[in-house]
Amino acid sequence: MQLKIETVPENERKSKPEDEGALRFGEIFSDHMFVMKWNETDGWHDAKIKKFEPLSLSPAAIVLHYANEIFEGMKAYRTPEGRIQLFRPRMNFERMNRSADRMVLPQLDIKFVMKALKKLLILDKDWIPSTPGTSLYIRPTMIGVDPFIGVRPPGEVLFYIIIGPVGPYFPNGFKPVDILVETTYVRAVGKGGTGEAKCGGNYAGSLKASTLAKKKGYAQVLWLDPERKYVEEVGTMNMMFVFEDEVVTAPLDGGILPGITRDSILKICKDWGYNVSERKLSINEVVKGIESGTLKEAFGCGTAAIITPTGCFNYKDKDYIINNKEIGELTQKLYDFLTGIQYGNAPDEYEWCDFVL
Repeated sequence: MQLKIETVPENERKSKPEDEGALRFGEIFSDHMFVMKWNETDGWHDAKIKKFEPLSLSPAAIVLHYANEIFEGMKAYRTPEGRIQLFRPRMNFERMNRSADRMVLPQLDIKFVMKALKKLLILDKDWIPSTPGTSLYIRPTMIGVDPFIGVRPPGEVLFYIIIGPVGPYFPNGFKPVDILVETTYVRAVGKGGTGEAKCGGNYAGSLKASTLAKKKGYAQVLWLDPERKYVEEVGTMNMMFVFEDEVVTAPLDGGILPGITRDSILKICKDWGYNVSERKLSINEVVKGIESGTLKEAFGCGTAAIITPTGCFNYKDKDYIINNKEIGELTQKLYDFLTGIQYGNAPDEYEWCDFVL
């Protein structure tokens, strides 16, 4: 398949943000996007980089009625030398293919979409910010577009990638946030459901609880399993708990997203000599750990926020403060180490970064 590039004329290009330090998350997008189509007869075809512009869909497009949709979240970083690099991008597309399998969407040729993404980044390289704490967010998306009202796998699919400069996911940056433990609603049904797929419905279904949590002054929701017993993940992040002798996170049992940042942190912690466990952790064990002082730190991790310290959990209308709402030692060390690699300020000893140019 050939990749066609339709460059936006200079006089039609958008103005770039003047103050990178004021960048918010997910509001600004670059001049170009990548798109390609799929159908049952031709497979993937018509791949092109073109002007960022609205999509044209039939009101009967299957995605609008049955949520045949998946997406990914990635970032590109500018190093001090001006080079551009991606962090473990192949893992994102591998995860997207697993999401596609679960949602009965076509598989991507990872080699081809990686090539297309890099060409898109080179074309819009001036949109990649260099101010500390900023990056270029990358959103690959796949949707069913055939005009058909009926519950079945889509026969026509659109895949596209849009990119844009972003600041910190949380407006206050790398500071502890307060989290409400959700006891009424659940994010996913556990093994056999769609919890491990990165599909829009999972996030839409989470908005009721997160909206109520924010009204109470909490930044995020900690989801429990369907029994309301074991911790799973936070709204946009996997969750890590640092006990005196163990770093614990929920297992990949089909109910939570297999995060790339999660995987990276587990590898780093093991190499640093920590006792790392992927096991079921009850909310009661978390509460007892806070009360006894054996739970030293907790933090969320994901591509958007990277690492976010937890200041407190509110469980059944009671706040449980962690580490005096201060950033924990391991949390800080991991954040510095991981962002050092991503921004090119530290050696990439794991060879996780993929240079674009």
